[in-house]
Amino acid sequence: MKKVLLLLAEGFEEVEALTTVDYLRRMDIIVDICSITEETKVKGAHRIVVEADKVLKEIDSIKNYDGMVIPGGLPGATNLRDDGRVIDMVKEFNDGGKLVAAICAGPIVLERAGIIKGKKVTSYPGFEGDLKESEYKDDLVVQDNNIITARGPAVAVYFALKIVENLVGKEKKEELKKDILLDMVEENISK
Repeated sequence: MKKVLLLLAEGFEEVEALTTVDYLRRMDIIVDICSITEETKVKGAHRIVVEADKVLKEIDSIKNYDGMVIPGGLPGATNLRDDGRVIDMVKEFNDGGKLVAAICAGPIVLERAGIIKGKKVTSYPGFEGDLKESEYKDDLVVQDNNIITARGPAVAVYFALKIVENLVGKEKKEELKKDILLDMVEENISK
């Protein structure tokens, strides 16, 4: 069974974090929600409190994880970016060829870790200047090898789908689209 680590810091974007957790878990992907502080309760950017499964000091190895997810939100993304343990962990996931996914302001964490130089990435509009060593794209979701980035809250569904596709395949991604009625939405929007 695939397993992902999702990092939470005070001020995270709730839609991005919780949509991703929900959709991955629907596909039987284990998601450990991990607070970077000593507290399991983490307040999001819109004052929604989420209880994490773990705290960062409990993660002694990433060997059992297939990927990591970094939600955006402010100051959540800057809190993650400014934590040396998080940066070391991002580098370790990337060096191991594991999936590294960041959405909205989250790619600033990848920039600080030095893993997106010359890579195709996207982010919430306005963060392009923070990602200057990358090859910036305006696409909703961008994948470059093991790195997935996405624009922001409204794209969280597609971000989660891309992670699902990478971890458990296209069939599971299509199954999820059907289960959440996204196929119906997309069909009606195109009319």
